[in-house]
Amino acid sequence: MKKIDKLFVKAFIGPFVLTTAIVVFIFLLRFLMMYFEDFIGKDLGLDVFGKLFLYFSLITVPTALPLATLLATLMCFGNMGEHSELTAMKSAGIPLSRLILPTLYFSIVVSIFSFFYNNYVNPWANLKGYSLLWDVKNAKLTLNIQPGIFYKELPGYRLKVQEKMPDGNSMKNVIIYDHTSNNGNRNVTIADSGRMYFMNNGYYLVFELFNGKNYVENQNNFNKYDESQFVRNSFKKNKIVFSMETFGIKRTNEDQFKYHEYMKNTSELSAQIDTVRRDIRAKTKDQTRQLKSQNAYLFRTNYGKVDSTKKAVPIKAGNWIQEKLKASETSYREMEILETSISQLKNFISTLETDRTIILNRNKEVWRADIERWHKITMAFSCMVMFLIGSSLGSIIKKGGFGMPVLVSISFFILLYVLMQLGDKYAKEGIIPVLVGVWIPNTVLLLIGIYLMSKASNDSRLFENDTFVKFQNTLSNLKSIFRKKKANTHTV
Repeated sequence: MKKIDKLFVKAFIGPFVLTTAIVVFIFLLRFLMMYFEDFIGKDLGLDVFGKLFLYFSLITVPTALPLATLLATLMCFGNMGEHSELTAMKSAGIPLSRLILPTLYFSIVVSIFSFFYNNYVNPWANLKGYSLLWDVKNAKLTLNIQPGIFYKELPGYRLKVQEKMPDGNSMKNVIIYDHTSNNGNRNVTIADSGRMYFMNNGYYLVFELFNGKNYVENQNNFNKYDESQFVRNSFKKNKIVFSMETFGIKRTNEDQFKYHEYMKNTSELSAQIDTVRRDIRAKTKDQTRQLKSQNAYLFRTNYGKVDSTKKAVPIKAGNWIQEKLKASETSYREMEILETSISQLKNFISTLETDRTIILNRNKEVWRADIERWHKITMAFSCMVMFLIGSSLGSIIKKGGFGMPVLVSISFFILLYVLMQLGDKYAKEGIIPVLVGVWIPNTVLLLIGIYLMSKASNDSRLFENDTFVKFQNTLSNLKSIFRKKKANTHTV
């Protein structure tokens, strides 16, 4: 490796590692803001937060790599342009295409790493992270009994404390409704005071009540009230034990989350796509077979034909009711056949609509899986596209640091994100082919990168003050020309 290559690699690696860490940290803050309410009051512990941060840090790496590549490339070439190092190298006869080679090789390595990371590490991190997040979201709040409010989180019980002492454990005027028998408010305990504490490492909550009464109202076999079934007990000290088994995090079997496309690699996604497509073809053949059989039943069955050339015979005098019935016998049978056919046709159309909805949903499964499969390639390729834009812009702007590069990087990353969301949305709905939807962002940015690289290779002054001054002068000249034309038309 030549000294000039070492210079570019050293100038690139430092900002790349730093910006990757910063971008991952920013995405972690976004994750915290999204699910902040799900973490409050659940006493999760440092181990749970540590696992969540680890898994979601791994999840955000593929998204962070293109932005980190763009920002690091901009800072690398911007710093060298700002200190006139690029100008000196170009003056020595070294073209820009040769100067970007060492960082280009490094970007290719980053793209390859991104693909394998998306294919193997990211599905595993998605499975671990989102399954743990599901359990956290479904975990109950820790015990937080507020004075004067009925507490309903203990299964089978409703309790209210009128006043809590400063120590947090002593209480006054306690009411407990026992609903474990599912027979309404027929078991009530009232106490003047009490205290609560945990035992067996927090698995059980004990309410120790003082100076209270317990009211139990039973029912006979006929579900009627009987005074002999009413029981009232007085006590000076009583203990009620509640199980805390439902509190805390209960881990769900991770196999229940493996159905999602985010949890699969390319081979698993390809197998899913092939399976669903076989089901769609089988369903389509079944529909075609049903359509042919229904067509034969409706239009080829000979129930009897109507002779349209035969004239109606007038009813003669006499027993006209029998004559009327005999004359209408044929038309009645025809109407019955017609109504039966229409009813069967409506049922068949309803079946077709149901099958069409099923096939559309299955097609959407194929589109989603195909989009996720292509994203493992497009996210890796976007690192190369961002490198192309960053190296050319850095050579043109010639500004280093975290000022201009950060602004430009965020702008292009937002453009990439918006195009990706639009392409995915239209592809998932079947409006455009999946291949078109997933490659729209990289295609648009690649064209921009090629244009900027051509300008940078020709030492274009695209973003310098003189360029904007010339552009403003051109606009002012065009405005004056239009004004003269309007004045001439008014004078005529």
